[in-house]
Amino acid sequence: MNFRPHQATQIKPAAPRRTFWQRRVVEPILVQLKQGSSPHKIALTIAVGIAAGLFPVLGFTTLLCFLLAVILRLNQPIIHLINQVLWPVHLAMVVIYIRFGAWMFGTAVLPIDPTELSHMLMHSPREFWARFGLMGLQALCAWLLTVPFILGGIFFPMKHVLFRFKRTHPTG
Repeated sequence: MNFRPHQATQIKPAAPRRTFWQRRVVEPILVQLKQGSSPHKIALTIAVGIAAGLFPVLGFTTLLCFLLAVILRLNQPIIHLINQVLWPVHLAMVVIYIRFGAWMFGTAVLPIDPTELSHMLMHSPREFWARFGLMGLQALCAWLLTVPFILGGIFFPMKHVLFRFKRTHPTG
């Protein structure tokens, strides 16, 4: 037996703990960049994912992200990651887009009770769309008005950050 009790063992320092944001969002994006995706395409994917993830109709963001990624040949995992991360923000933005749309068109915001909405949608879709369809169209118009600002405000800074990362980590 080759046991040496006095031999010093080297203990590696513990790696710093990574946050949820680093593990689930930042690292997958950087992995895609290291695997050869261009910073331009990843920045566009993030910007489109954010804009589509804020679409003011509940339940349609995943389909919208999928279709936009297919049409624009964007990275599917990243766009869906961004969509899922934005879920809490999306709920708040639906209310903001409803109010912004009502303000744009000079109409009143109807009181919204989630229980009543879901019941009406399940049991009387025609009544639901008659009562809330115009409000949804107004919110959609408000969203369309903000999309260019969202795209530009996310794409250009993100492209700069990703190109800088690519330059400082050329081998990946």
